[in-house]
Amino acid sequence: MDAVRRQRASLEHTAHRPFPRSRSPWVMGQSWLDLLFMHWTVPEAALRPAVPDVLPIDTFEGAAWIGVTPFEVVGLHPRGLPPLPRLSRFPELNVRTYVTLDGRPGIWFLSLDAARMAAVSGARLTYRLPYRHARMGIRRAGERIDYRSRAGVAALRATYAPEGPPAQPAPGTLEHFLTERYCLYTLGRRGRPRRADIHHVPWSLQPARAELAENTMTEPFGIRVRDREPLLHYAARQDVLIWPPVRCTEPG
Repeated sequence: MDAVRRQRASLEHTAHRPFPRSRSPWVMGQSWLDLLFMHWTVPEAALRPAVPDVLPIDTFEGAAWIGVTPFEVVGLHPRGLPPLPRLSRFPELNVRTYVTLDGRPGIWFLSLDAARMAAVSGARLTYRLPYRHARMGIRRAGERIDYRSRAGVAALRATYAPEGPPAQPAPGTLEHFLTERYCLYTLGRRGRPRRADIHHVPWSLQPARAELAENTMTEPFGIRVRDREPLLHYAARQDVLIWPPVRCTEPG
């Protein structure tokens, strides 16, 4: 229950948010362990086919970014229920980029892989997110994490570890742009944009090192990054609350 306590305690810290959190009740809590942010610059035109036209793609100093983020989910539970054994802990792996609508910077997920079919089915149904079931595994040796995932042609084999002291990203920096986002975007049944608020304390990021034996996670979207070095950040833990999706105001 430590994860549940940490998730709820995050509500005591809100001053860092770029916009107020939702006043409606949150519906899900989860915690993320040993998360690696891997980011690459990509031409905005290369991302556009994977992001709905109704969502403006965010750039930092003229560059768009795509991220691959492996981690482990623990303490997953709906509001009012405790985490259930075997269903509340599993590896997850996301491919993401960044958009802003209604003045709220957020995340657009190109794909989300998870090792629990129940989590995949539930998220696809309730949030209409592009989850898929994958064969995944995590092994730890001290600070070193060996991570494996495969779902069709999308695969990741990585070994990574933190390297350096943790720090919160400062506003205006690239690290802040890439990580300090408090909502996700999806599309409703009629293709209209919807937003789900997310809340957590500010990220505590560490420099990281990584060896990527295989990385084809972005290639289903026509984007190849396997020959380029990523920008790396590691986060030991984040405790998160998530709200249900609501309809956004469409631009124009």
